[in-house]
Amino acid sequence: MPHLNLHITGKVQGVFYRDTTKRKAHEFGVHGFVRNQPDGTVYAEVEGPQEALNALVAWCHKGPEQAVVTAVTVTEGDMVGFEGFEIRR
Repeated sequence: MPHLNLHITGKVQGVFYRDTTKRKAHEFGVHGFVRNQPDGTVYAEVEGPQEALNALVAWCHKGPEQAVVTAVTVTEGDMVGFEGFEIRR
């Protein structure tokens, strides 16, 4: 099962990005976490079937209605074995 690290830039804080990402992750069957970064970006680590990850990454390029996503950087990482999906502070 693949593990991806996502770094999302743009207007992505204060627009329900993390909460909506969590809901989408549950919808797609993806495990991991999402958190705000001090520099105003959002960071997530996600694991799951490739098709589910592709769907979540595609959604991350759009984000919730209030977001303005300028870039999503995706890098592969090592499996962690996440259970569930959480918002980290």
